[in-house]
Amino acid sequence: NILVDRGGNALPIRKFALLGALISLVSCTNPMMPVAGPESGDVRGHVQDADSLPYALVNLNPQTMSVLTRRLPGFAGVFTDRRPPQEVRFGKGDVVSVTIFEAAAGGLFIPSEAGVRPGNFVQLPNQAVDEKGNITVPYAGAVRAMGRTAAEIQNSIVNALRNRAIEPQAVVALVTQNTSLISVLGDVNTPGRVALQQGGERILDEIARAGGPKSQGYDQWVMLERNGKRVTVPFGALVNDPSKNIYARAHDTIYLYSEPQTFVAFGAVNGAVAAGGLVGTQGQINFGAWRLSLAEAVAKAGGLNDSLADPASVFIYRGEPRNIAKELGIDISKFNGTIIPVVYNVNFRDPAGYFLATKLEMRDKDVIFASNATAVEHAKIMNYIRLVTATAND
Repeated sequence: NILVDRGGNALPIRKFALLGALISLVSCTNPMMPVAGPESGDVRGHVQDADSLPYALVNLNPQTMSVLTRRLPGFAGVFTDRRPPQEVRFGKGDVVSVTIFEAAAGGLFIPSEAGVRPGNFVQLPNQAVDEKGNITVPYAGAVRAMGRTAAEIQNSIVNALRNRAIEPQAVVALVTQNTSLISVLGDVNTPGRVALQQGGERILDEIARAGGPKSQGYDQWVMLERNGKRVTVPFGALVNDPSKNIYARAHDTIYLYSEPQTFVAFGAVNGAVAAGGLVGTQGQINFGAWRLSLAEAVAKAGGLNDSLADPASVFIYRGEPRNIAKELGIDISKFNGTIIPVVYNVNFRDPAGYFLATKLEMRDKDVIFASNATAVEHAKIMNYIRLVTATAND
């Protein structure tokens, strides 16, 4: 029952038994050790408290990337009518002009004396569409204008005057448009209401008519409200993806606002580099662009810490819509709500993992967590044991 150390001193076996028991105790109660977040085994094994939020773990591979690299639906995914807007129709308050032509002098509007006036037409004073939706034309009475195009109003005027004037013709023009308007608000240089154009203009065209965005645009979002529905997309998405730049329609509200896209980096990262140096091993980091890949995000966080990180245990925390989660192979019946908590695991120990990381686009408010290597946790335990035994020896 006696062991001898290098100095020839006898050491009872019971001391080694006590040391082994202490190692076993500390290893089994590892949660007492300091750590920046969950261990990789806990994340993969879904080790959670009974009251914690359930989540799904998905490995980042070519199959999952084929789902995640699909473009998220923007304006076109909600507002499916991609046709150009129809002709502008008049509404209450619109100011219109009416010009009436006759084929010869001596008619209803043109005097018999040919030299009295130039031309064979008469222009009526500009008038607004009244509360009943009508305009007034002499000898034709009230003519319906609300909800009709200029051509339709012209035909009504001609039909009303056909039996009284000499081959009448009418031209109706919109002088001031007060109803078919589009509101462009927020971070634009000249916010206000702009008139809908006959040829049809897209969302970016309306923003340009309002003076364009005040900043470069990568931190700006565009919200479109139409018929009670609201959809928000990054301004850069409208510029880079023409399918999202849909036609504007009457009564649309376009609102631009600035909100920097950010992600959070925790765990075994070196720290985000700022003008004054490192801002800490964990923190909130701006995209600095409207689109950022996972590889670029890890680089912005200072890269993985060579002394701490397990490159095979880098996790991205994100909420996914139920349809995307289902395509990823997740059993969505286990989850409530429209958003499924998903933890993606990327393996940077595999050289191919870096190619996957360059394709995965970060989303606003994503969380990156780099787990410590197992050896780091073991080293913490050994240091703790050394502290205890040294104190006991003292």
